[in-house]
Amino acid sequence: MTQPFRGLIPTFIAAVIACNLTVTPAGAADGDATGSINDAKGDAGEDALKEITVLGQRTTPEIAREAQMQAPNLINLMTAEEMVRLPDVNTGEAIRRVPGISLETDTGEGRYINIRGLDADLNGTTFGGLRLPPTNNSSPSGAGRAVAFDSIPIGFVGAIKVTKSNLPEQDAEALGGTIDITPKTAPADGKPFADLKLGTGEELLRHTWITDLAGTAGARFGGGNGGYNPFSILVTASVYTDRRGIDDAEAGFIDNQPSVADKAIAAFEQRYYTYHRERHGYGADLGYAPDDANQYFVRYYDAGYSESVIRNRLIWNFSGAPTVDPNNPNGFLDTATFTKALRDEKEFLDSKVAEIGGKNLLGDNTLDYHVGYTKGTYYKPYDYNPGFDNGTLANVAYDNTTLPNWPAVKVLPGTASNGTATVNPFDPTGYQLSSLNTQVIHSDDHEWGIGANFAIPTHFTDRSDEEFKVGLNARIRRKSGDATSFAATQVPNLALTSAVYGNGITYYQDHYPNGPQIDAATLRAAYAAALAAGNVLSDPVANALNDVHDKEDVYAAYGQYQFGFGALGITAGLRVEKTKASYGGFDNSESSAASASCPLLGNPPAVPLQHVCAVLGERNYTNFFPTAQARYVIQPDLIARAAISSTIARPGFQQVTSATTSDGSGNIITGNPNLKPTTATGLDLALEQYLPHAGIASLGFFAKDIKDYIVTNTQQALGGQQNLGGQLGIVKLISYANAPTAHLFGFETNYVQHFSDILPGPLGGFGVGANWTWVDSRYKIPVVDPATGLTTLSRDSMLPSSSRNTANVELLYDMYGLNLTLGAYYTSKNIFALGASAALDAWTQERLSVDFGSQFKISEPLSVYFNAKNLTNTALKFTEGPGENRIIQREFYGVTLQVGGNYKF
Repeated sequence: MTQPFRGLIPTFIAAVIACNLTVTPAGAADGDATGSINDAKGDAGEDALKEITVLGQRTTPEIAREAQMQAPNLINLMTAEEMVRLPDVNTGEAIRRVPGISLETDTGEGRYINIRGLDADLNGTTFGGLRLPPTNNSSPSGAGRAVAFDSIPIGFVGAIKVTKSNLPEQDAEALGGTIDITPKTAPADGKPFADLKLGTGEELLRHTWITDLAGTAGARFGGGNGGYNPFSILVTASVYTDRRGIDDAEAGFIDNQPSVADKAIAAFEQRYYTYHRERHGYGADLGYAPDDANQYFVRYYDAGYSESVIRNRLIWNFSGAPTVDPNNPNGFLDTATFTKALRDEKEFLDSKVAEIGGKNLLGDNTLDYHVGYTKGTYYKPYDYNPGFDNGTLANVAYDNTTLPNWPAVKVLPGTASNGTATVNPFDPTGYQLSSLNTQVIHSDDHEWGIGANFAIPTHFTDRSDEEFKVGLNARIRRKSGDATSFAATQVPNLALTSAVYGNGITYYQDHYPNGPQIDAATLRAAYAAALAAGNVLSDPVANALNDVHDKEDVYAAYGQYQFGFGALGITAGLRVEKTKASYGGFDNSESSAASASCPLLGNPPAVPLQHVCAVLGERNYTNFFPTAQARYVIQPDLIARAAISSTIARPGFQQVTSATTSDGSGNIITGNPNLKPTTATGLDLALEQYLPHAGIASLGFFAKDIKDYIVTNTQQALGGQQNLGGQLGIVKLISYANAPTAHLFGFETNYVQHFSDILPGPLGGFGVGANWTWVDSRYKIPVVDPATGLTTLSRDSMLPSSSRNTANVELLYDMYGLNLTLGAYYTSKNIFALGASAALDAWTQERLSVDFGSQFKISEPLSVYFNAKNLTNTALKFTEGPGENRIIQREFYGVTLQVGGNYKF
């Protein structure tokens, strides 16, 4: 264990001892740890972990808390009832309320989940135990393994479990942890039920409406004449549509100090977005249980969204030789030309899950098994990116220091001495179409999962739950992807004055005029005319380099022994995983260029002929994952835990490919076929006091030693038509390497208290919830020695996506049919992407968001709700370096209001 951990562990243990706690006498069985939680819910506490699966969306917070207490490892559970208390529109936004979770956002919604300072690509996500492949090509660290939770609606989910210390029976690909989504299931009590939701609302930034519809129904049948019903069925469907607007401003710094003044920028972009997202989720679960000893199921679920994007940009193309403004010491004078650009894009993301399985009691032994298929797809049928240039050189002034969140930019009168003219960049006059291109992207990531587990009760110790468990598992994964770029070789003669509509737009809290909007239909027609005239060509080299075909098969076996002595329960075992993978792509490096056996591709003269060779990298390795976890019952409602677990994160497909690819968002990605998988050993210590009515007070310490952490090196540059995908403006150049060492440690606290047993009368409806996670992470980044050109140096850094502080606070009221929740979420700044030096790292700045949710039960089946999301209008802000004032992107989304009703029986 690394040196930083050693002093903290005794401190943690001393804190536990200082509590002066009374220990349960020897011989108290694990099953005695029921106390007030068990009193609150009755006999269901006997096996709350199984109840989560049986009850699905009707799991109560009391049962979920009991399951957390019973679990042999460290987990957190969130029920469907808890998820709807605040206006979270997707599963990721709900999960951020869990201790230790931080959220990566994009387009105004939560998308990726980080666990305890480790980024989303290092976590595992399962649906009913089956691993979910990603749908979105992009991810924060570039590995492309992270599941985008904005494609999974809340109405689709029965419950969520976050595992923080892995058991041998769980997939080891969970370096940060595992998020398991429990699907909705039919009720076990045989009563038919339905849960219907009808909602709408408004997003205030653009004054656009939302639609929120969901329905779930289930029943048991097949028994006849009021007898036992062996069959069960559940169907669910949900739709959430919005037309969100985003106000965004971005800058690209010159970064050539000291020869160029600090904060001098090469370009400034005014981005005005309009999104239209249609999120869906539907599925069915069919069960058959002829008796208590045999259960079988088959299920199918589908979730995802379609989204169209219209982005209007005004780009200030500075000459890059600024001088200090004599009238404003914080400002600069420069010259510039201007570009008006449109992005007209459509994309589809979808996840499919199909599974069949069962469980049989064979005497005292238990056999469970499953065969499942999961598929994540991404499809972009078009991505039109026309640009209109106004090449007239103008004098400009800008100040990004006085008010860094709102950089001031303006045009000055032209002067004959430097050949400038007076230009109005917001007037369409003077702009001419200069580029016209589009792109089609498709990726398909699917996996077969096959597994069986066999549990044998044993009686070597005095534990009633003692058992030995073994299992086999196989994951057969295939991923393919392609991207085809098209560009007009003879750009149509089209003036911007003939391709705009409406009056000029002023946006960004009235700071920036953007001129009239570019009409997407006009540009589509111009592209179609160019295509019909034979003036559109694709880039065969870029297309080939984006063609990938990957295979990754993981075969696993494990043995797990659960035993104990009195109040002490222990779970220990070993998991072995064999990885067989091949990563196929294309290469046009210098070695390929000299290979006459490889085909020549190109479209001269625009795309010179090049030799492009097919490449295939194969990787085979075996990893062993020992685990030992202990749970000690100090008092019936007071649990102490200790765990040592080991996990892995395999390199992303884009990271290990030999090709250079583009993800369609301005990211140019070069893989490294020599990357090693990342492995980690984790230590967890926790003390948990369980309180009445699903309350808890807990303190935990965690630490991880990480080997071969994969580093993402990112450089920001100005783009152009020569880049893959024809990206204009600011783009990112990305590559990968292994860091020799990395580690993190931290503390996690959680407190939930309901005051119904403490405060009198109406005051008893109040409650409070708060959690805080503190993380310290470090690793060494390989750095090129400028003297030799070799990567022989290193620099220290915190891990990307690792926020030092993450916290949630909720104020609750629940009485007389009225439920009110005011929730605040905070995360401190973190590194979003690495640059060539610490000063050039891209940081996500701290965020504080506040949401309000309310429900009122009119009658037993009928309730109404009103919610307000993002009351603080929290901006998503990226900076170059850790400081707040070197801003490269800042966008905000406005407040969302939701209103509607629920009908349940």
